[in-house]
Amino acid sequence: MSARPSHAMVLAAGLGKRMRPITDTMPKPLVSIAGKTLLDWGLDSLAAVSVKEAVVNVHYLPDQIIAHVKCRAQPQIIISDERDVLLDSAGGIVKARPLLGNDPFYILNADTFWIDRSVPNLERLALAWRPDSMDILLMLASLDQATGHSGGTDFLLGKNGRLQRAKGDPAGLIYAGAAIASPKLFADAEAVPHSLNAYFDRAIEQGRLFGLQMEGSWITVGTPDAIAPAEAAVARAAGHRA
Repeated sequence: MSARPSHAMVLAAGLGKRMRPITDTMPKPLVSIAGKTLLDWGLDSLAAVSVKEAVVNVHYLPDQIIAHVKCRAQPQIIISDERDVLLDSAGGIVKARPLLGNDPFYILNADTFWIDRSVPNLERLALAWRPDSMDILLMLASLDQATGHSGGTDFLLGKNGRLQRAKGDPAGLIYAGAAIASPKLFADAEAVPHSLNAYFDRAIEQGRLFGLQMEGSWITVGTPDAIAPAEAAVARAAGHRA
């Protein structure tokens, strides 16, 4: 076990095309679910595990996100501006690397969120992180835990926590949009558009991609008609905890 990450990268620069017409006038991370924006669901999860600084990248309608996060005290928000060119998930991280420090950091997607059961899932990730054997540790969800997911599974979880691609296997798990990554992964990378999937595959080849199944409910909001099921899932989770 290593220290809990103090920094995070929040990927918020996407175009949100499938969320149109809502995203004609606002970036997807500012879509509200149960009275809270998607972005704030993620930032609140980071605050709950005492993350000090979160780098939020922006591209589409960036001024709205910049104005929105100004009111946040924890974590402290640093903007990585990609309005000139959209760099995709890994490219955005590479551009922001100087802002993320030299220690392992959290990665969060700004368009998915989750409801913790007891111990925060980001805390569970930190407790499971082993820098000597891992390059990336992914938070995973089962199909039964997911609301709004329309695809298949992503990874097969081995007994030792190592991951392989699921290749459509229904016994697999979904990447739940949160991870811990070593900064060494991106040391020689260029800030050009490219995806994190290449890093996942490289880590699999080296036996250094690991996963941890989350506890609680995972919610993804890809289209306007996914908002109502997402809000219902939040209400159910609140009812269970009452």
